[in-house]
Amino acid sequence: MEVPKDKVKFNVGGRVMETTATTLANAGRNSMFGAMFDENWDPISDNFNSERFIDRNPDCFAVLLDLLRTGELYIPPNVPEKLLYREALYYGVLDHVRTAKWSPFDGNRLRLSRSLQGQAPGDGTAIRAGPDGGCCVAHGSMVHVYDWMLEEHPPLNLDYQRVNDVGWVDSDNIVIGVSERLGRGDGGMGLFGSHNGDLRYKFQVSHENHVKSYTAGALSFSPDYKIFCSCKGRSNEYGVGVWDQVTGKQIDFFYEPLGWSLGDADKLQWLEGGNCLLVATMFPRKDNCYISLLDFREKKMVWCWSDMGAPLAADEKRVRDAIAMEDNNSICVVNEFEDLGFMDLRSSAATSIRWSSRSRLMKGKMPDEPCYPKLALHGGQLFSSMNDCISVFCGPDWVLTSRLRRSYGGSICDFSIGGDRLFALHSEENVFDIWETPTPPII
Repeated sequence: MEVPKDKVKFNVGGRVMETTATTLANAGRNSMFGAMFDENWDPISDNFNSERFIDRNPDCFAVLLDLLRTGELYIPPNVPEKLLYREALYYGVLDHVRTAKWSPFDGNRLRLSRSLQGQAPGDGTAIRAGPDGGCCVAHGSMVHVYDWMLEEHPPLNLDYQRVNDVGWVDSDNIVIGVSERLGRGDGGMGLFGSHNGDLRYKFQVSHENHVKSYTAGALSFSPDYKIFCSCKGRSNEYGVGVWDQVTGKQIDFFYEPLGWSLGDADKLQWLEGGNCLLVATMFPRKDNCYISLLDFREKKMVWCWSDMGAPLAADEKRVRDAIAMEDNNSICVVNEFEDLGFMDLRSSAATSIRWSSRSRLMKGKMPDEPCYPKLALHGGQLFSSMNDCISVFCGPDWVLTSRLRRSYGGSICDFSIGGDRLFALHSEENVFDIWETPTPPII
């Protein structure tokens, strides 16, 4: 892209600054400066022939202009960061600021950025990273939403209905699943605005042409704008429902087979490559663990595993979380000692788990009220929480490469990765940590 180096002059809040078309073009098409160029990135003459006045903060403009020139971000002491972020949002260059502030996500290079004390009483139950670097935290019947600057928006109060899961549709909308209250006919799932907490619409379950109340459990989302949710009703509405996230209409329902568990699922995960849904119900929610892959097109379970009938001596191998790894054609599970286990998806019926015991150093050091391990997969790296730390595994053999530990707050009850950040929610104190990948040093 060749852009003539024509000078352009700005008067920002009374301070005159000059730059070139080349520098402004670095802001990109979607920025305020992108409108100064035609479709071929040639400067529109009217935009460059006269001084342009902008009634904004000149100190912030100077910082952002230097960022466009050099690709490096230096924030002088007299410029508050939140003010700079607000100005960057105005000019449409917020992504440039974020890119300069931290590197792409890498579990082995994460550093603790900060910790936040929550506002709600009681322990947190779930944390979910947003697509833009923000997050939301569920506490009982409350959901607290934070933007990428970690400023809290108005909290969502679900009127004493327990929140079971929450997920981001996009940076402006979140879906919340809550328990049904006996005799009230409420519960279910709703789409809320993340900035103001407004209820956009509720997702209903219809059974034999009748709308039913239900308890909404685990959530998952697919790229083609479908929302999946485990559901428990009062009669036959046990299973996994599917809704169109644009219209809010129910489009499918996979009913729970006799002798299996879908409606109580702890975890759902959409597998884009296999066009199917992982549904996992783990101990202690049920006495046994059930993991299956559902094909909604064929209305059948294409793969399943359960520990029903396992000997009592194998209790220490109870599965606490599971995650599908499409690139490896396997499902990874974890037990209470952070031992990783693997099952081959290429076999029609899995009969056993191949356990790895390299993390057994944690055995015998369990706290009085432990949090069960959780798993996450991001960028080819596997993450597992255990007590007050998160382990990172890499490579074809999933070698333990690093641990993230924070002494304050107690055990980690949940964690989530998104927006180039890792968020870890502690159980004993209402606090969550934010881990980021720092930018490499400039040589």
